[in-house]
Amino acid sequence: IGCNWMVCMGVWLCYGAHSFSGKILGIWFPVMIFVLVGFQHVVANMFVIPAAIWAGADISWAQFGWNMVSVYLGNAIGGAVFVGAVYFYAYRGKIGLKA
Repeated sequence: IGCNWMVCMGVWLCYGAHSFSGKILGIWFPVMIFVLVGFQHVVANMFVIPAAIWAGADISWAQFGWNMVSVYLGNAIGGAVFVGAVYFYAYRGKIGLKA
């Protein structure tokens, strides 16, 4: 959940920045945070885990499949709920939806 929350925040910060350097920093810091913390991103795992399996790591393809399912669900919740739903709730008045 935390990984895609950070990735989506990077996208929102990029769109909110006006200068090129602001866009770079807006993307860099959230992505740097999720990498440093060790969160898993479904797209990154599509490369890293098969590469580890082919390199001889003690990981099965079934474990890889379960990892993809759980990481995908967490990424979907992080992006849709923690970013999308929060911004929808915050800006609902500007699109004509009153609570």
